[in-house]
Amino acid sequence: MNQIILEHVTKKFKNIVALNDINAEFHDGKIYGIIGRNGSGKTVLLKAICGLTRIDAGTVTISGKVIGNEIDFPENVGIIIENPGFLPSYSAYNNLKYLASLRNKIGDTEIKDTMNLVGIDPDNKQHVGKFSLGMKQRLGLAQAIMENPDILILDEPMNGLDKNGVVDVRKIILDYKQPNKIVILVSHNSEDIKTLCDFVYEMDQGQLNEIDHYSVDESRQVD
Repeated sequence: MNQIILEHVTKKFKNIVALNDINAEFHDGKIYGIIGRNGSGKTVLLKAICGLTRIDAGTVTISGKVIGNEIDFPENVGIIIENPGFLPSYSAYNNLKYLASLRNKIGDTEIKDTMNLVGIDPDNKQHVGKFSLGMKQRLGLAQAIMENPDILILDEPMNGLDKNGVVDVRKIILDYKQPNKIVILVSHNSEDIKTLCDFVYEMDQGQLNEIDHYSVDESRQVD
C-alpha cells in the first residue's frame, strides 16, 4: 500500500510562509487535484513531498518512510515540476535513455513504448532544443511515467499542449489511476480538475484545504 502523509508541514522563505502547518493524506487508487493562485505554495508543496525542498517543521511520510530522515528522496516517484529539463542537443529518445540509465530499471522496449504512448516517435532524431513547448511537455510526461512509478506528481502537465494533446494526456492520467498508485495533479484548468480528480484541495496563502468539485472555477486559480 502506498500513501503520503503530511503532518504539520511548514516552510518559510525569509519572512514569507510558503507552507503553513499543512496536514493531509493521499492514498493509493485516487487522483488528487490541487488548485490555487500563483504564489500560493502549490509547487513548494510538491517539492517538499518529493524531497526537493527541505521543510522547516513537520514531517512528510511516504509509504512509511520519513523524507529527509529515513530517506532523502522518495522511491518510485515520477515527477513533472515546473519546466522539464532535458539535454537540448540530444534527441527525445537519447534523453530518456540517459535518464533511464541512472537507475537501470527499464530498457529500450519500455522507453519506446512510453514514447509512443505520449505521442513522440522514438525514431525522431530532432534535438529536444528545437521542440515546441507541447512536445517538451509530452517528453516530460514520458520521463515521469516510463519507469511505472507508484506515485505520479504532475505540476501543470497540460502546459503548451493543443486540444488533441490535452485529450491524450488526460487519458494517460486516467489510465494511471490504479489500486496501487497515487496521482497528485496541479492544474490551472478547472476542466482538468473536474474531469480527472477524485479529491480537490485548494492552496491559499500556504494553507491546504479540501474543497468540493463544484466550487472549482478559473477565478480561484489565477492571479
